[in-house]
Amino acid sequence: MANATLTISSKNYSSWSLRGWLLTKFSGLEFDEVVTAPDDASAKAEILLLSSSILVPCLRHEGAVVWDTLAIAEYLNEIMPEAKLLPADRILRAHCRSISGEIHSGFTTLRASLPVNIKGHFPNFKVWSRAQADIDRICTIWRECLSKSGGPFLFGARSMADAMYAPVVTRFATYDVKLDPQLSAYASTIMNLPEMQEWIAAARQEPTDIEELEVEY
Repeated sequence: MANATLTISSKNYSSWSLRGWLLTKFSGLEFDEVVTAPDDASAKAEILLLSSSILVPCLRHEGAVVWDTLAIAEYLNEIMPEAKLLPADRILRAHCRSISGEIHSGFTTLRASLPVNIKGHFPNFKVWSRAQADIDRICTIWRECLSKSGGPFLFGARSMADAMYAPVVTRFATYDVKLDPQLSAYASTIMNLPEMQEWIAAARQEPTDIEELEVEY
């Protein structure tokens, strides 16, 4: 057994689980997955945005218990510095933390209107104006980062920020959000990561559907 465990919920629906899992994968820390039961009330509340206290994902490692994605990222950067989850440059590191914090605490309309559903696909999905404002802001963030770094990731090499925005990439695919060529190339880069392909394959095998997230609005 690995000396670390990561508790996650649904691979098809949980954006937070995907973030924590990718961060841990990117870090190179070996870990065992602990998957909460599909009918677990707290896990379902997290996925449906009904809980203000998100305790999944949760990383346990050598006595440390870390259950917030930003805290997980900072902890992994501390114990696995060679993975470079945060840029070495002070200014870029501050920028990476800022945009990661923005997706962590903001874009609530996007979360509610375009929930993560990796198995789903809703072409010609109607995006309301408030959700479109969130999409526009995310596109601006990506465009600025990619223009400065030259890509293929937001800060050149993959980082905490790419893990934090990966669920948004899946949302854009699920709801057929149109992107310009630069952003479409970035989205393809994220979706084609071996780690993302592993996650997506597992998500498609999940037997349980959450009815509230299977409605085409």
